[in-house]
Amino acid sequence: MCGERKRSKIVRLNRIAGQVQGLARMVADDRYCIDILHQIQAVKAALGRAESEILRDHAAHCVSDAIASGSAAEQHQKLEELVDLFDRARR
Repeated sequence: MCGERKRSKIVRLNRIAGQVQGLARMVADDRYCIDILHQIQAVKAALGRAESEILRDHAAHCVSDAIASGSAAEQHQKLEELVDLFDRARR
């Protein structure tokens, strides 16, 4: 992963961590439940965007490298990783 893309992901994940800490403060402060739930939805959406970006990089680099390697075992491994990932997401 190149430096700028990596830095961008770290910034995004740190922002999400801040949102989660904010949620804890909201609960501690007895904030209105709907406000907390709206913030939870925002965190879930932010995590979804981070997940998509990392998945895109995985396909562009890791999966692409496995295909270029010509190794059937490596290609199979990367495919299995993706299938397992999507199986877990459906649960």
